Amino acid sequence: MSDLALSLIVAGCVFSGGVVGLHLHRVLPPHHLAKETLDVIRLGTGMVSVLASLVFGLLIATAKSGADSAAHDMRAYAADTILLDRTLRGYGADAAEARMLLRRTTERTLHDLWPRPGENFVGIDDPSAADLLAGVQGAIDALHPAGPQQTWLQQGALQQSSSLVRQRWLLIEQEGPNVQPTILAVLITWTFAIFVSFGLNAPRNATVVGAFLMTSLAIGGAVFLILEMDSHFEGLLRLSELPLRNALAQLGGADPS
Repeated sequence: MSDLALSLIVAGCVFSGGVVGLHLHRVLPPHHLAKETLDVIRLGTGMVSVLASLVFGLLIATAKSGADSAAHDMRAYAADTILLDRTLRGYGADAAEARMLLRRTTERTLHDLWPRPGENFVGIDDPSAADLLAGVQGAIDALHPAGPQQTWLQQGALQQSSSLVRQRWLLIEQEGPNVQPTILAVLITWTFAIFVSFGLNAPRNATVVGAFLMTSLAIGGAVFLILEMDSHFEGLLRLSELPLRNALAQLGGADPS
């Protein structure tokens, strides 16, 4: 299910809470709607509203923190790619195969994460890209340094390639959702209950229904933002491809677009 569809379902559930409250206001016996009863309902609703606000803030902060961390790791991955290529360039012509494999790895990763229109999204955990990156390390390890300088460059390239592998695994680990569906479900249940109480205390007219609709859409929009920020490589708020494209340009490879 897409993030937009799920957000619209959330908005519909919240709005239905207000409608249920309006219906209960009409069918409940008068003594159930006495001032003392409504005061108790307002107190309980206030407590749940505070809890819901805190959880909403926690979910937004969690999703934003995960997105920022993934963006930082992507920039680090791109920077490590450039540094590794420059080290191999300094080694000399013998490192041409490793540089070619590094360029192919970068092109493959770019294609996997930001495919052209009509192509399937593969994601960062692509075995083909992993094999290419392993080939880079193998090509570096197979070099035969002719002197102390090339030995130093080879050791540096091996360390940088290991850092590249580490950054890739960090991105893989961050690809999964950080927002737990159970927490989101509990939050929506609380919000539904809050809107039921709103309906109990509200007159039954078009203005109230319109207010419920606008508020429920706003809550659905907040859920949409949370889900989009939690999807690092897909959706409207996916990570920028510029760091990796800039790295590819530094490698001298043709832009795949």
